[in-house]
Amino acid sequence: MAEEIRIPEEVLCRQLEGEAVLLDLRSQHYFGLDFTGTRIWSWLQEGLGRSEIRDALVREFAVDPARAEQDLASFLGELEEAGLILLGEEAIPEAKQGEPQAAPAGG
Repeated sequence: MAEEIRIPEEVLCRQLEGEAVLLDLRSQHYFGLDFTGTRIWSWLQEGLGRSEIRDALVREFAVDPARAEQDLASFLGELEEAGLILLGEEAIPEAKQGEPQAAPAGG
């Protein structure tokens, strides 16, 4: 199962000239993203998962997959620590957390 990643509703984004500024309405703090960070943020907004974003980084920036994974993990960790994204269980909307999971086919 892919790791869930979600942007809280309280985080706003504005893009200017290839870079982004994020505002966390809860803390009233601004965060600046460079070009690569802005690309990753746009993929998060599109709903891409971690592996899809890693693959997009490899294609778009011609980097080694292991390096892309390492850099992405670091970046997502920084975003999570700042409260700008939710990862894993925290990213699953409460309505979905209580739903039964489908059994694997052929089981």
